Amino acid sequence: MEVKIPYGKENIKVKVPEKCKILVPKKVKTKDENKLIEEALENPLGYESYDEFAEDTDKLLVIINDATKPTPTSKILKYLLPVLSSHPDIKFLIATGSHRAPSEEECRFIFGDTYEIFRRKTYVHNAKKDDEMTYFGKSKYGTEIYINKLVPEYKNILVIGSVEPHYFAGYTGGRKSFLPGVASYKTIEMNHKFALSDDACSLVLNNNPVNEDMVDAINFLKDLNVFSIQTVLTNDHKLFAITAGDIHKSFYAAIKYSKQIFSVPLKQKGNIVISAVPYPMDINLYQSQNALQNGKLALEDDGIIILVSKCRTGIGEDVFLKLLCKADSPKKIFDIINKEYKLGYHKVAKMAQIGIKADMWAVTDLDEDVVRKAMFKPYSDIQIAVNDAINITKSKGKEPKVVVMPFGSLTVPNYLK
Repeated sequence: MEVKIPYGKENIKVKVPEKCKILVPKKVKTKDENKLIEEALENPLGYESYDEFAEDTDKLLVIINDATKPTPTSKILKYLLPVLSSHPDIKFLIATGSHRAPSEEECRFIFGDTYEIFRRKTYVHNAKKDDEMTYFGKSKYGTEIYINKLVPEYKNILVIGSVEPHYFAGYTGGRKSFLPGVASYKTIEMNHKFALSDDACSLVLNNNPVNEDMVDAINFLKDLNVFSIQTVLTNDHKLFAITAGDIHKSFYAAIKYSKQIFSVPLKQKGNIVISAVPYPMDINLYQSQNALQNGKLALEDDGIIILVSKCRTGIGEDVFLKLLCKADSPKKIFDIINKEYKLGYHKVAKMAQIGIKADMWAVTDLDEDVVRKAMFKPYSDIQIAVNDAINITKSKGKEPKVVVMPFGSLTVPNYLK
């Protein structure tokens, strides 16, 4: 049979065995986008209305996601344009977390038609600029909470986020706009170290130390006036649901919709898993690791997982690759991490856990030597990688059981034992 696998902005046709299992986010009916936005803003959770929130603010800071997330920021901003464009003192802060600043093209993707209107009022968070941070205190987990100083300066905050599964925070959205979104590098590093815990995994919030630390950070901001807009998208980036109001209530309400789409039942694991990263999440290998982690949930031990991602801008975080270059096997990764931890090491640790139990291959635009250093077997052609995986599996005396995840970074297999 033939399946379409996204690669960059294209879809590549790939031949796979007839008995192949294809896991995709569930199909759901969508409504008119403007009506969804209108209903959410008129019925916010924990607030009377968005209009009243906006009217009571003499200063307003709008925190928005960077281009590594498919958040429909431009659609929300376009709907709110009459109110936002007339506000006497408004600024936009792009929540990059520890990521690089967005390019001009990416800024246009984020803002859409409103970019020219708001570009001179837009600031990009830089986690490494300590002089731009304000200290709030220590979380119960010991994380020192440093947040961009524009947050306490403006006090009235509009947050626009999107909620989908996240492989160690449980879900994106809500509290993530602040930590890691606009937190200092040190704060993010301390928080992300908890990703090494087995309890830090997709769809899980209770007892997840990463999530609980993020929530605790939000509690330091309780004196601020925060209005949250959380979106849930289908896998083809159409608006499915919007929740608004209190940052916690809107986040948990959005999770219910997110589960309907992205948590997909799986009766039998495969010995070959193809997990692809759709645009714009394919920005680099560092971000593409999410699809690898989700794919692991559908993979038998001693199988082959094939990551498919264009990795448009390269590897990503330097620390990520440097650690990979220090070790010649997945097991040695943990020896290094046990001696020291740096931001980015959590990604490598999660990869190493997979590499100990399975073979990792990657179809990317990256240089083959770089891919090998990252402990993947490199490929430039999806079909060749699939054919090789099938032949190797057969040579072991096993029948190939192929699982394809065309939207691997957005699909969480729920294995039914």
